[in-house]
Amino acid sequence: MTERTGGSRKPNGRSSIYYSEADGLWHGWVTMGVKEDGSPDRRHRTGKTETAVTNKVRELEAKRDAGKVDRPGRPPTVEEWMRTYLDDIAARKLQPNTLRGYWSETRNWIIPYLGKHRLDRLQPEHIDRLYARMYEAGKADSHVLKVHRVLSRALDIAVRREKVSRNVAKLLDAPSAGDTEIEPLTQEEARRILAAADGRRNGARWSVALALGLRQGEALGLRWKYVDLDRGVIRVWWQLGRLPWRHGCGDIAACTEDKHRRPCPKNCPKAKRKSGRPHTCIPPTAPRLCPKDCQRHASTCPKRVGGGLVFRPPKGKSKRTIPLPPELVPILKAHRTRQKAERLAAANVWEDHDLVFAQPNGQPIDPRRDWDDWKALLAAAGVRDARVHDGRHTAGTLLIEQGVHVRTVQEILGHSDIRVTQRYTHVASPMTEDGMQRIGRALWGS
Repeated sequence: MTERTGGSRKPNGRSSIYYSEADGLWHGWVTMGVKEDGSPDRRHRTGKTETAVTNKVRELEAKRDAGKVDRPGRPPTVEEWMRTYLDDIAARKLQPNTLRGYWSETRNWIIPYLGKHRLDRLQPEHIDRLYARMYEAGKADSHVLKVHRVLSRALDIAVRREKVSRNVAKLLDAPSAGDTEIEPLTQEEARRILAAADGRRNGARWSVALALGLRQGEALGLRWKYVDLDRGVIRVWWQLGRLPWRHGCGDIAACTEDKHRRPCPKNCPKAKRKSGRPHTCIPPTAPRLCPKDCQRHASTCPKRVGGGLVFRPPKGKSKRTIPLPPELVPILKAHRTRQKAERLAAANVWEDHDLVFAQPNGQPIDPRRDWDDWKALLAAAGVRDARVHDGRHTAGTLLIEQGVHVRTVQEILGHSDIRVTQRYTHVASPMTEDGMQRIGRALWGS
């Protein structure tokens, strides 16, 4: 056996190249660093000639000296990296509902179609095929775009951490979803809603929604300490959100207590197999096991933890201070007076969270209950069906129609991107009609 040490490395970190008569190959060993357990991270290369192995050794040494050292072992698959990205990286920054959406797209599309590919061998053609499958399944452009963004963001982090040399998702043209269509209420419809809300419990909730354009969570999370009725301003610094429940049963796959996964009704119309045949429901007495990483059914886990309604900062850069319309101030003052009386009547039952809009016992209003109240209010006002979020769209549209500059509207609504606010400009038809009347008078009028 012939051995030669290469380079001018220190004795305890030098690379070695030698010829082995046992297999007739040249072997090279390079110390790349230290593993997590403290042992040396030695990488092995082989070749038929000394020159070939020397080149491989020098390539590893160059990576090591440049600080571009891969973790020991084989590169991760797309599935392994997506789990690492979502569990260890994205979970620290994303809002709970956003993270839940990322996991949904990853489980349903990215892992089934791309999960087995090695991360460093993923090609644009693989992603093209994924998008083709989504379109074949009848998915909308917006859905495909969401999957593209989740995958591209995960690959961006992989490039930054030198797991791969490039983000192959950026070699594709991103799917175009176009502008999301908004359906604001008209000024007349908004007035009818406010008239129907007058005298209702928490009726001021909808005055705030239509005048200030707060998101549902921002309105339900508004507290009196952030409302200055003397100066006529509010600070939108918190919102009410719902965290998903997590399993507390330890071994999720083995958890069969109670009805851990709710059985489908026997007449369930949505439960279809891929073949299109009717779903055969499992009897309620039979155990139904969750996958090891399943969080979907954690809400029915007998030992569930970590979920429920919580206060958290607003979405993105939406922390803002908004002046109140003068007409809204007496409405909120009257609401506060009624709430104080309600609090005295509740006595020891009242839970003080300092909420502007609360249940009769002071607890936060569940967003689902808030949605029901909105639907009942629309029916009472004789207004067409609309989402709670359409109240926010209505506020933005009315502001534009009143001639408020789009940048000011962006600040009031808390949009991080002006392009989101500009969606309201093309629906403000009264301003368009007024503009055409003015140019008509300028060209042909006396």
